[in-house]
Amino acid sequence: MRSLILLLIQVVALILLFSNSPALAAVNTCPPGMVMISGGTFKMGADDSGFEEERGAENVTVSSFCIDKYEVTNAQFTEFINATNYVTVAERPLSKEQFPDLSDEERLPGSLVFQMPKPGVKQVQLLSWWHWTPGANWRHPFGSDSTIVGKENYPVVHIAYEDALAYAQWAGKSLPTEAQWEYAAPGGLDGATYTWGNQYSAKKANTWQGIFPFFNTKADGYMGIAPVGSFPANGYGLYDITGNVWEWTGDWFGLRDDKNAHSVNPIGHGKSFDPKKPTEIALHVIKGGSYLCAPNYCSRYRPAARESQSPDTGTTHIGFRLVKNLQD
Repeated sequence: MRSLILLLIQVVALILLFSNSPALAAVNTCPPGMVMISGGTFKMGADDSGFEEERGAENVTVSSFCIDKYEVTNAQFTEFINATNYVTVAERPLSKEQFPDLSDEERLPGSLVFQMPKPGVKQVQLLSWWHWTPGANWRHPFGSDSTIVGKENYPVVHIAYEDALAYAQWAGKSLPTEAQWEYAAPGGLDGATYTWGNQYSAKKANTWQGIFPFFNTKADGYMGIAPVGSFPANGYGLYDITGNVWEWTGDWFGLRDDKNAHSVNPIGHGKSFDPKKPTEIALHVIKGGSYLCAPNYCSRYRPAARESQSPDTGTTHIGFRLVKNLQD
């Protein structure tokens, strides 16, 4: 018994020694509201996916980094605006040089807002549920008559790529690379289809239940965006990493190839290309899907899923979270 007690004392002493090590403390310290993700190697992409842009999975390695526990909220973005007087893309008039054929009224500030088809409508044109809405922006998500008052803990939306970059610079952080985001999303579940396992569940993330875009059964309790943290965290303690709102990454969008295979901290550089949008030459990767993703449409509430997005466009379902790299 005495020898066992001595052994326990030695173990406790070693734990205290290493926990008080300045070097170790520095490595394991993240700013408040962030989670430490220990570096490692994982298979990026999904060869069994039905989406071409996800196939071509290869092992890549990422270094340890910190990542926001939640998506950036309206309250946090308000702090940024108050401190900097920044004006988001959706709050600026459209450029006359860029849109010479539009009238002054058509170039008024605004953004794209999702609108469900009217009751009784059973067939609609693809993407016709998006409506350009003057006055829609992060303060007024559904137009000038809407507000975020009382929704301070909801993820901020109508965020264009440069808006997210501006906030990141102010916060002393950065947008995640696609590799960082995808590595963190499964929460340590190796090869899992979803962030919680291999079986879809309406209770694990804010997604669309029913037939998109015609009706939503609200089986998850929400018709639209939910407050951050409304659904269970993944294994790393990250909330809403899939569902709720899409999240910007810093990478350009392109089909997967072997140039990043077995690389360390890969970054999507160079020109972007999406065969579904051949005329658009500047597209960034967004990850995680949103509350508008349903099994019959989108279904991108998965770690391997990815989509392209024009950097100058924000909508009612695009937000972001940030990372802090522990080495340059």
